Amino acid sequence: MPSRRHLLQTALAAAAAAPFTRLSLAAGSGNPAGDGGPRFVFVILRGGMDGMTAVPAVGDPAFAEARGPLAQFGAPALPLDGLFALHPLLPQLHAMYGQGELAVLHAVGLPYRERSHFDAQQVLESGGSQPYQLDTGWLGRAVAAATPGPLRAVALDTAVPLALRGPAAVDTWAPSVLPEPGTDLVARLEVLYRNDPGLAQALARARAIRAEPGMAANPSAGAAPMPQVRGAAVVLARKAAEFLQRGSQVAVLELGGWDSHVNQALPNGALSANLRTLDAMLAALRGGLQADGTWRRTAVLVATEFGREVAANGTLGTDHGSGGAAFVLGGAVRGGRVLADWPGLGKAQRFEGRDLRTTTDLRAAIRPLLAQHLGLPRRLLDDSVLPGSAGIAGLDLLRGAAA
Repeated sequence: MPSRRHLLQTALAAAAAAPFTRLSLAAGSGNPAGDGGPRFVFVILRGGMDGMTAVPAVGDPAFAEARGPLAQFGAPALPLDGLFALHPLLPQLHAMYGQGELAVLHAVGLPYRERSHFDAQQVLESGGSQPYQLDTGWLGRAVAAATPGPLRAVALDTAVPLALRGPAAVDTWAPSVLPEPGTDLVARLEVLYRNDPGLAQALARARAIRAEPGMAANPSAGAAPMPQVRGAAVVLARKAAEFLQRGSQVAVLELGGWDSHVNQALPNGALSANLRTLDAMLAALRGGLQADGTWRRTAVLVATEFGREVAANGTLGTDHGSGGAAFVLGGAVRGGRVLADWPGLGKAQRFEGRDLRTTTDLRAAIRPLLAQHLGLPRRLLDDSVLPGSAGIAGLDLLRGAAA
């Protein structure tokens, strides 16, 4: 009954963990990970990150003229190689690059080119070639297809994003300010739902996760302070690290607000704030996973639904484009490299005269992360997880693995 299930969701949000940090809904146990298993994190940047701001092609002879006022960052860009740099607000990512833990992808994107946030995000998360071709997520299908059983996955959000939806059950966690429930309420819920297998299993799963060491604690307690940013994104990254340390194999995080149509170069503007947040968020994830060595077997994919137009618009922002930048980082990643089939920024080299041309399909990064890192058979990638991608050559992203 819908009313009963709504009540259970509300109760689980209260019962699963302590105040301010609680499991919103837990559904199903998944496959226990084992201490030595790989970990995978997908970070979705919603809104269309400007890849030419995050990873400027400072060595392209057309860069300064093509970007105009957006070619200046208020501080020197952080060099990667002779062609590319990182925005100065990404110093911790730059440090990971120097330590060989970050690979930067550029001129990367989706098969979709129509510039709609909703449609592009649907393609990004579903893994299809066009919007609404698939109604589940590529990662959700991968989690379900893993052997010997489904991977244990968690979404750091109030609901499971499309990327993780599929046949397997997925846990979700989000901060809450609900008061701590009494043991009597939890006991009454157990009695109420003991004859409903689905609801009883969900309640038992939530209580089991709450009982895991550290999962009922405030995620900020005892953690080293992050420079500049102490917001929700850092809290979620630290909590994701806890889940991954305690048996989850897959996690999904989101960071919104990347739609930068106006004044995107302001030092204290929305885009600058998001770059700071992304840098701190990924550093917090790394820091959390380094404590017990989990980081060395972790791979993280950071991607957005599309890039932006190369030239600034009339309000000193950028409009929706196609090609952009993505990041792959982690102790399992062969980093310290920029992977790009660079098309150039001259107007004649741009897609429709406007955008950075997409020369690498994002699925060229997803395929090796699923096949080589998580161990999914290639036939499953071709048939069900990433249908239509069999002809795409995977990038060489991982330590000790061929492309």
